[in-house]
Parts: sequence; C-alpha cells; structure tokens
Amino acid sequence: MTKAVIFDLDGTLLNSLGDLTAAVNHALSAFGFPTRTEAEVRTYLGDGVRQLIARACPADTDDATRAAVLERYLPYYAAHNADLTRPYDGVEQLLVALRAAGYRVAVVSNKHDAGAQALCRRFFGDYLDLVVGADGTRPLKPAPDGVLYAMERLQATPNAVWYVGDSVQDVRTAHNAGVKCVAVTWGFQDADRLAAENPTVMARTVAELEAAILGN
Repeated sequence: MTKAVIFDLDGTLLNSLGDLTAAVNHALSAFGFPTRTEAEVRTYLGDGVRQLIARACPADTDDATRAAVLERYLPYYAAHNADLTRPYDGVEQLLVALRAAGYRVAVVSNKHDAGAQALCRRFFGDYLDLVVGADGTRPLKPAPDGVLYAMERLQATPNAVWYVGDSVQDVRTAHNAGVKCVAVTWGFQDADRLAAENPTVMARTVAELEAAILGN
C-alpha cells in the first residue's frame, strides 16, 4: 500500500507572505491603487491568484482593469518570489523523515502553477514526488480534483493519504477528497476558523505535525 502526504504550499511549507504582499503592491501601485498591508493580503489568500488580485483591488475595479493588474503582478512575482520566502522552521527535516518512513510526498496548491513549480524546485527539489499547481486544467481547492489527481499519480488510496494545509479551503479539500487532514496553525488563517471545519488533527508546530502523521 502506497502511503502519501500531500501538502498545501503557501502558509504550510513556505512563509511567502512578504513576497506576495510586495508583488501585490507593485501591481496595485502601477495603476495608482492604494497598497495593502501584509495583514490584509493574508486575508486575501487561499483561492488562487485571480481572487487575490480581485480582493486587493478597490471594490469598484472593473474586470478589464483587474486582468491588467494581474498581468503586472505575474512577472514581478515570478522574478521576486524568493526574495523573502523561506520554509518554515523544521519543514525540510519533516520531509526527510516522511520519505525515510516510506511516504510519497507531494504538493497540491491553488498557487499559479509556474510559481508553485519554481518554488518547490528551489526549496524542496530533493524531497517531493509531485507538485500540482493551478494550471487551468482542473477546479481550484476546495474542489478535490487536484488531490485526487495527485493520489492517482502517486498510486495512493484515500485511507493511506494525509492532506496538510493552513486554511479552511484545505480542510474542506481533504473532506471532499475523502482523506485525513492535518490543519496547521502557523500559516495564514486563525486556529478557531480551522477548528470549526473539523480537521482530523490540528498541529501547532512542525513537531506536532510529524507526530500526528508518523504516529498513525
């Protein structure tokens, strides 16, 4: 039986908030729009880059302008997505431990696919079997399609899979895919919101996450 752990990326494996905020503000400034704080951008994340830009733009921004802001955002973020971004403490050691314990390891993210692939190669190239970003071929989370696709590629059945994420969307994705879920509290959403979604386990630290998976 193939065992697998599938991770969200931003807010779960990587602390990317600083670079995301900088890229959003670069794009907004180009159109004369007010910039956003990290605290604001944190609340806009989780539903893909189009929703990130839509939420960051002023409420009365028309669709064509939002599309233009997105076009300004994408190349800037691609060039600057690792200026400040780093793995959370203990993540690399966790991935090593999972591989040593016989788990296949993957990422399924609502992040634009090119960015997800680039960051995973940079920080986790030796540890991941598969990276699935948002490439327009399947619905975004909380639809289960990305996780189901990863499970098929990894040849893993639901009872042998954990999905790990930091958002309500991640917990709902796990439920929709029929897999176990660890909700981590060090990312971009508050613990009480995560708890209300009834994840299998909640983890406050990477050590707790490792214990939850390897202890079951």
